[in-house]
Amino acid sequence: MKTRFALLTVLALSLAACSTPGTRVVLLPQADGTPSAVVVRAKDGEEVLSKPYQRATAAVGASGAPVVDQADAAKVQAENRQLFDMRPPPPKRYTVYFELGGTTLTPSSQLTLSEALAEAQARSGSDIVVTGHTDTKGSIEQNDELSRRRAQEVVQLLVERQFPSRRIEAVGRGERELAVPTADDVDEPRNRRVTIEVR
Repeated sequence: MKTRFALLTVLALSLAACSTPGTRVVLLPQADGTPSAVVVRAKDGEEVLSKPYQRATAAVGASGAPVVDQADAAKVQAENRQLFDMRPPPPKRYTVYFELGGTTLTPSSQLTLSEALAEAQARSGSDIVVTGHTDTKGSIEQNDELSRRRAQEVVQLLVERQFPSRRIEAVGRGERELAVPTADDVDEPRNRRVTIEVR
């Protein structure tokens, strides 16, 4: 999973066809628009690429840090069309909600779960990240455990519907990432949720 992500973030090109062989790295934009960066090191220095389509070139035998410039996005895409065509679709996110204090999905969330599963099954080699959340009712420790149980309940439902368990990652975040900020000990249905990210 992480390897595929890294390959999409950076495009490393051989310069063997050029008069001076070496390495060229182009930072690609993230599918979701979030910022990213990469450090490119040469024998005598390094440069940080932090803007989409920034390019670092390190020619063999050259001294100093890699040379950084801005590549033309359309040209990079045209010259590497096959690589861009191989990119998987961007992740898709779904949210399911739970009844108060337990791991029972609300009726409408059963439909959402089916939509997420259909999306995952339609993607070749897809994986799923399931993250459980709670409202602020109860202690932090209780909510950590409840969020893990909710995440595991969703994993179990996906596995029962024939999605491979080895391609599902599950975590619990308790009340740490509230969808709707509240004071402590507040019953907020929109915080009792599991997010399902299909990648």
